[in-house]
Amino acid sequence: MKNNDKTKVIVGIAVGVVVFMAVFFAVHNLMKPSLESYLTTVSHEINKQCPIPVDRETRLDNSMVLPNKVFQYNYTLINLNKEQVDIDQAQKVIEPNLVSNIKTNPDMKYFRDNKVQLIYSYRDKTGAFLFKIRISPEMYAN
Repeated sequence: MKNNDKTKVIVGIAVGVVVFMAVFFAVHNLMKPSLESYLTTVSHEINKQCPIPVDRETRLDNSMVLPNKVFQYNYTLINLNKEQVDIDQAQKVIEPNLVSNIKTNPDMKYFRDNKVQLIYSYRDKTGAFLFKIRISPEMYAN
C-alpha cells in the first residue's frame, strides 16, 4: 500500500470515528428525557397515589410542576382550621425538616442534582390556604 493510500485510510477511519461519536452523543442526549419531562412523570406517579396520609395531621393531596424548575407539593392539615394554626410557628418548625429531608433523602437526589426549587403548600381542613414554604437550591446545597 502506498503512503497516499495509507493516509486516505487513516483519514477515513478518523472521519468515521468522529462521525460515530457525534451521532452517538446526539442520540444519547436526544434520548435523555428533559428535566421538565422527568418532573412531570414524577408528579404524575405521585398523583396516582394521592391522597396520601403523611401523618395523623397531614395529607399529601397532589403535586405539580411549575415553570423554571419548580416542583410543588400540596398538603392539607386535616384536623385544623386556619384560625387554629400559628402560621409563623408552623413554618419555623416545618422548614428545617424539609431542608434536612431534601439534603439526605436518596429519593431527592435528582432534585438536588438538577437544582430544582421545591414548594410545599399547605391548606387547612376546609381547603383555605395557610402558607407556602419555598426551598431553593441554595438552601439544600452542601
